Amino acid sequence: MGRGGRHRGRSQRKDFKESRENVWKRPKSDATVDASDNAVSEKPTWEPIVTVNPNFEDYYKGQGIVKAEEWNLFMEILRKPLPAAFRVNSNSQFCDEIRSILENDFVKSLHAEAIEGGELEAIKPLPWYPKNLAWHSNFSRKEIRKNQTLERFHEFLKLENEVGNITRQEAVSMVPPLFLDVQPDHFVLDMCAAPGSKTFQLLEIIHEASEPGSLPNGMVVANDVDFKRSNLLIHQTKRMCTSNLIVTNHEGQQFPGCRLNKSRASEKGLSEDMPINQLSFDRVLCDVPCSGDGTLRKAPDIWRKWNSGMGNGLHSLQIILAMRGLSLLKVGGRMIYSTCSMNPIEDEAVVAEILRRCGSSVELLDVSDKLPELIRRPGVKKWKVRDKGGWFTSYKDVPQNRRGGVLVSMFPSGKNLKDSTETTQKNENGDVNSCEDGCKETENSVVDATPDEPAEEVSDLPLERCMRIMPHDQNTGGFFIAVLHKVSPLPEFQEKPNPKRNSSTKNANSTEKSLGKESEKELVTVDAVLDESAVENVIEADSNNEKEESLEPEKKNTEGESIAEDKEANSSNAGGKRKVPMQGKWKGFDPVVFLKDETVVNGIKEFYGIKDESFPLYGHLVARNSDTSSVKRIYYVSKSVKEVLQLNFAVGQQLKIASVGLKMFERQSSKEGTSKPCSFRISSEGLPVILPYITKQILYIPMADFKHLLEQNSIKFLDFVNPQVVQKATDLVVGSCVVIPSDGEEPVKVDASTIAISCWRGTNSLAVMVTAADCQELLQRLAEKTPKTEGSSVNGSNGGDSDGPQAMETA
Repeated sequence: MGRGGRHRGRSQRKDFKESRENVWKRPKSDATVDASDNAVSEKPTWEPIVTVNPNFEDYYKGQGIVKAEEWNLFMEILRKPLPAAFRVNSNSQFCDEIRSILENDFVKSLHAEAIEGGELEAIKPLPWYPKNLAWHSNFSRKEIRKNQTLERFHEFLKLENEVGNITRQEAVSMVPPLFLDVQPDHFVLDMCAAPGSKTFQLLEIIHEASEPGSLPNGMVVANDVDFKRSNLLIHQTKRMCTSNLIVTNHEGQQFPGCRLNKSRASEKGLSEDMPINQLSFDRVLCDVPCSGDGTLRKAPDIWRKWNSGMGNGLHSLQIILAMRGLSLLKVGGRMIYSTCSMNPIEDEAVVAEILRRCGSSVELLDVSDKLPELIRRPGVKKWKVRDKGGWFTSYKDVPQNRRGGVLVSMFPSGKNLKDSTETTQKNENGDVNSCEDGCKETENSVVDATPDEPAEEVSDLPLERCMRIMPHDQNTGGFFIAVLHKVSPLPEFQEKPNPKRNSSTKNANSTEKSLGKESEKELVTVDAVLDESAVENVIEADSNNEKEESLEPEKKNTEGESIAEDKEANSSNAGGKRKVPMQGKWKGFDPVVFLKDETVVNGIKEFYGIKDESFPLYGHLVARNSDTSSVKRIYYVSKSVKEVLQLNFAVGQQLKIASVGLKMFERQSSKEGTSKPCSFRISSEGLPVILPYITKQILYIPMADFKHLLEQNSIKFLDFVNPQVVQKATDLVVGSCVVIPSDGEEPVKVDASTIAISCWRGTNSLAVMVTAADCQELLQRLAEKTPKTEGSSVNGSNGGDSDGPQAMETA
């Protein structure tokens, strides 16, 4: 390298070091006067984001979560930006290649930048995550995005994330699914799923553990209460290309159990031996809304908003969500309760109340022997409650006028005076109604404390089996996890809903209202950090801010996003010209119907040469419109999803379904005017699943022609290098086809790992039907290695479909 090159390198590293010191500074407009022309101009200055909150420090010093000798390090780490982390999709056809690039390329090429920034390593695999599939970078996401010397790494992350080969996810967020012990035949519920990185991870585990070339028998139901965040969830998970997913839009505490009783089954003429007669789950992930102080490094704006009332206000909701999760859990099943908060009121206090309510039917598991390289701390058994600047060590010390916001369940013992006419009673929602001042204890009362008891309560439950991940232990965010095992059915009063609560909508929602007016303002500030930040999974957040905030879907988005489009169009159409879609009783949601039109199904089977016995289509194809002539997209559902849909129909469509299955076929029309025997083309998202079962409309072309096709997006038949390819392409029927690179003999066996792309055979040309990102990613992978032969390969169709060449349009 010449002198100029060395100088530029030093200059860039200097700029990079300065950028590391300013990643948390926000722009602030400052009017200044230009002396040359006396003109007032706006020059940006920088104002550091405040990372000091006395209430936060007082609170956690008082709770004793961090030892005194660790306090300075704890606060120092919290004030630093969170390093970027990501996972390699274990089911990606490029999994090994991506991991090799990280291990052999970027680990070495980024080493100089790490040393300049004071780090020993630029990127490294997380030691506790299996198979080197999760990676931690010592650069923050903003540093990666803004620094020129990291541009190649940044572009790599953007592209691989877009096509689904990697997922950006906070390191601690990856932990809960690993403790669920998910198996390929499990039914899994993610109760508060948006933005979807954990859901994606659960789907990976289910598919990875299944037999190669086969669909797993299990499935994931991903639920979120917020409609817009559900769209983000759909966008995130569609990169997985799975038929084993249902996305729903319910309040977690009201998630339906879809129980089919015998009388209802007989009324509808249904068989009592349906595959399932109740929606219950082998595994439940209950990652609840929380105050989010474990995400301070990722969302530093929480510093100025944080107060102890945030955790207190969410405590009741967290308990209700966890109890609903346990009621939906099968006996013998496992549930994870987790938060991104370090607050014991949201963590151990909730777990303790769950155990008290469930008695011996639920046990808290000790998983301290699992993931030994993950540094975590045992749960605490004593803590205090803070309210309006005051500390309380026992519920009996709480003044009567404060007991509406400070509940008995927040304290370690959970003890309170027994019900009597003169003492504390519980209302119909389970909240405590305090007795009048001066009440006396009866012989049945439980005394909270005596003068001989310690001032602080200590729980007698095994809360040390919980785990708390602290930011300064492994340079991460903060997180809390408890693993619960359902030993037997819950007590009857916990399993069955209270009829009084169901008597009116007001009573059904009374628990949320009990959070109090004081919490309403705080809940607004909490909303942005309920789960993982939406920005966590969007690499180029800056360029997409407006789109993400509005969440207005593009025309080519999945059906869940089209629901949002329909809903917005209907709400803005005052004339009511467009009919509002209905999914059973759910207004604004497109219906979910099994496609039973034999003409359409048989046409697809015949055109692509699909044999029903090898890949059954009947009963597995779903549309979002009951009018077959208007169906634009056809979705394929796995056996497990099919059974859940059948149950849902039987119980009156209790599930509010935003998205279901895998987009397999799309209606396609051509401007060329040529009639075609099949109106539906294969979606690039569905191609990996259906590819092994297609026997027609397949074109094998040399690697040189394949690369040329990816580069140009469209090739005229006469431009193919190999004259034999020209004849084979001409022999194809006009319409959708599959193109596979092959430099030698045609592969004997085609499977889901074969390199293949969805294309359109026009009158005189061949055009790709995948996104530009997919084409770019395939070209990069093919350039890095010699293509495999004998049927080995990769499928470059993880992403969504493009709108196709200009000669075509989607009907």
